[in-house]
Amino acid sequence: MKVILKSDVSKLGKAGALVDVSDGHARNFLIPKGLAIEATPGKLNEWKNEQARLKAKDEKLRAEALALQKKLQGKSVTVEGKAGENGKLFGSITAAQVAEALEAQHGLKDFDKRNIKLDDTIKQPGNFPVSLKLYPGIQADMTLAVKVS
Repeated sequence: MKVILKSDVSKLGKAGALVDVSDGHARNFLIPKGLAIEATPGKLNEWKNEQARLKAKDEKLRAEALALQKKLQGKSVTVEGKAGENGKLFGSITAAQVAEALEAQHGLKDFDKRNIKLDDTIKQPGNFPVSLKLYPGIQADMTLAVKVS
C-alpha cells in the first residue's frame, strides 16, 4: 500500500515522502497514529502539487543565495572592539557582532548568527577569514577586519 508520510518515521522516510509499505503496517500503525495518510488518487494529486510548489520555492531560494554569494564573495566587513594597552581586545569578537556589522554595512537583514563561521576566537585586531552559509552547499567567504576603537 502506498502512503504519504505526515511526519518523519525512522527507517521509513521523512515527512512528505511517498512510500510503499505493507497493508498491515499502514492500517495498524501508521494511519491510526497519524503518521501517514493513504495515497488515494486525490491525495496523490495534492501531494504532487505540493511537491512542485516546494521545488519551485527551493529553486527560488537557491537563486537568491547565489545572487547574494556573488554580491558578498571577497568583500570585507569591519567590526570595532575595545582593546587594552597591549593591543589585546577585551573579550572576543562574536558571530552576533559580525551579523550586526553585516546588516549595517551590507544591508543583510536578519542574518542568523549560527550561519556565520569564524575559524578561531578573535581576540586581537587584524584581518580574519569568515564564511557565511547562505544555503545548503552555498557559502560566501569574506574578510573580517577587526579595528580598535
